[in-house]
Amino acid sequence: MDKSTPASGTARSDTTVLYLSMFVIGGCGLAYEYTLSKMASDLLGNSARQWAVIIGVMMFFMGVGADLQKYFSNHRLIEKFILAELLVGLLGGFGPISLLYVYGAWPDGYLLLQYALISGIGLLIGFEIPLLTRINERSGQELSANLGGILKMDYIGALCGALAWVFVLPLFFSITETAFVLGLLNLSAALIALLYFRRRVTAHWWYGGTLVAGLLSLTIGLVAADEWTSFAEQKLYRDRILLSQTTPFQHIVLTQSSAGDHALYINGHLQFHSFDEHIYHEHLVHPALSMVARRQNILILGGGDGLALREVLRYPDVERVTLVDIDPAITELASQHPVLTALNANSLASERVQIIPSEAVSTGDPFMLQLPNHRARHASHEPGPTVRVMNIDAVRFLEQVRGLFDVILIDFPDPNALELSKLYSLQFYELLRSKLAIDGVFALQSSSPVHANEAFLCIGRTLRAAGFAAVPYHGNIPSFGEWGWWIGSRDDRRSESELREAMQNLKAFSVPTRYLTPELVGASLIFGRGQLDTLETSINTLTRDAVYRYYLEAWQRR
Repeated sequence: MDKSTPASGTARSDTTVLYLSMFVIGGCGLAYEYTLSKMASDLLGNSARQWAVIIGVMMFFMGVGADLQKYFSNHRLIEKFILAELLVGLLGGFGPISLLYVYGAWPDGYLLLQYALISGIGLLIGFEIPLLTRINERSGQELSANLGGILKMDYIGALCGALAWVFVLPLFFSITETAFVLGLLNLSAALIALLYFRRRVTAHWWYGGTLVAGLLSLTIGLVAADEWTSFAEQKLYRDRILLSQTTPFQHIVLTQSSAGDHALYINGHLQFHSFDEHIYHEHLVHPALSMVARRQNILILGGGDGLALREVLRYPDVERVTLVDIDPAITELASQHPVLTALNANSLASERVQIIPSEAVSTGDPFMLQLPNHRARHASHEPGPTVRVMNIDAVRFLEQVRGLFDVILIDFPDPNALELSKLYSLQFYELLRSKLAIDGVFALQSSSPVHANEAFLCIGRTLRAAGFAAVPYHGNIPSFGEWGWWIGSRDDRRSESELREAMQNLKAFSVPTRYLTPELVGASLIFGRGQLDTLETSINTLTRDAVYRYYLEAWQRR
């Protein structure tokens, strides 16, 4: 047993300290699960699988740890708790930065380290919970009250940890900084427990010194996290990192090669390369805008980098452009960072651009695109169309916006995560159809018809099921390889054969282009033998993520 048993008058205070410790363990434990899951999904992709497996594995080892503690005697229980907290704090605090470094420096060892960390942290957390229950037995409580109180604080802590991880910590800390903050909380709770129970702890000065050393190491990590992250992250990219920024929606990296070329990555996936981005964006924009008689009102979904907008603004008869991108950080970078403004020809930096914050959008009735004056950047004397930028989810925007658009350009990321799959669903395309003018045309980036063939074809089937006449076309983008798009209109207005004929008969663009020609547009309709053949029939819906499954299977084969 411990050196002494507390008198009944101190039992309540003992329990309060133990409950506080359990609250911190519960909150930090769940936050560690989220942090390691987020790190894995950012590095490996397939976010739903990473979160599910990591949390499942950690909970399994929590069970192993809970069972393991029964083999430890009641001797020095408080010391055992303090050592477990120390290890949890250090593993959880230094874990994410270690994973980031190993992924870049030794990719083959990444999964080994990841699951070693997950297993170790889960084992220690599972070990601590019954350990605290055993310590609290000495307060004289009934087993039901003792166990209920400890578990209650664990669950309350987990809720608070989840809320803090989602709503508070991202406002102040990056994902690696968050891990160090959680480690500091763990060790602080252990230090408070040590100070309170110091008379019952053998060699409490040694334990105290160890905890202080741990706190100092985590503090150094927190202060140096940005520098360490930059060093570790650089190993993931061939070119020099100019900018690395994590937002509530994604992780953004901008690089520069020795030749002066720039590339933008989101969650580790290449979004564009300055060497050939114009080829991609000309394919996305100019066929659609050349096939409509009226192009006064244009909608761009995604495209927060302003590169598709740059191409749209070449057309003098365009009067209004609405750009919808969920992440304000990417549109802010595109309007302010000199590399991006040079690439997008200041398409988002002009005084005619109006920024409409997402909080200005009503969650009830449909809204008009009305600009809050305090956020406006507008000069009516400047020539050219009005550009409205809205940082809002595309589904929510389409559900509420009034009016129809002559051309809709969809420049979403590939469906490489479940949360993106909804943007390729039947329900989303039906909503899209309701916002397209009767003679309107849409164009949609659709990944590679070679490397992700079934995903590409599934997008086409889903578009047709939503009431579109849809035609595939493709082109070679050196940075991506063979790439594909779908173009279409309402099937009650044009047939697919009419769309193909219109593309084949393009004589000239009304605006200058760097790469694309009418002849190339016609050629883009020609695919290799069997490339559009498939036995698959699934379409993508909100409840059946077929396109995500096809996409995942395709890239896993590579």
